[in-house]
Amino acid sequence: MNRPTIRPTGRERTFDENEIIVSKTDTKGIITYANQVFIRVAGYSESELLGTPHNLIRHPDMPKCVFKLLWDTISAGNEIFAYVINLCKNGDHYWVLAHVTPSFNAAGEIIGYHSSRRVPDREAVATVESLYRTLKATEDAHSDWREGMQEATEQLLAQLDKAGVQYDEFVFSLDENA
Repeated sequence: MNRPTIRPTGRERTFDENEIIVSKTDTKGIITYANQVFIRVAGYSESELLGTPHNLIRHPDMPKCVFKLLWDTISAGNEIFAYVINLCKNGDHYWVLAHVTPSFNAAGEIIGYHSSRRVPDREAVATVESLYRTLKATEDAHSDWREGMQEATEQLLAQLDKAGVQYDEFVFSLDENA
């Protein structure tokens, strides 16, 4: 299935602080489960989501290097917390603080991924938006997206190294509720 072209509206959609958006995917990122909160907030029906790549909801302002960090982490068998801006079916967007974990079978092999997403701290989002704009500008400055992603990844890792933290620690330092 080709990902539809959706123009961002600039309108933010929110969900209740007590709600959690949940999805599960296989090892290729194909959605195998979506809870009702995810369905409602993203604006897709369950049948539109199931069997579809999770990047269906990727917002064009989201830096590829953050997804690279996320995928590198979870495919190595580790969990990660990350701020993500997602795109709704109608072009609206919503921010989440995502907790993504690998799912294992009895033999210890990764068989999929589980993501629980909650409402992020607004001040944290403001900080992350600034960082993500810088990373996205670095990515977009290259004609080859791989080179841009690599440079932005190096830029992100250098900032984390300078601060002496891993990405998760950076995330938790911004979110007063974490």
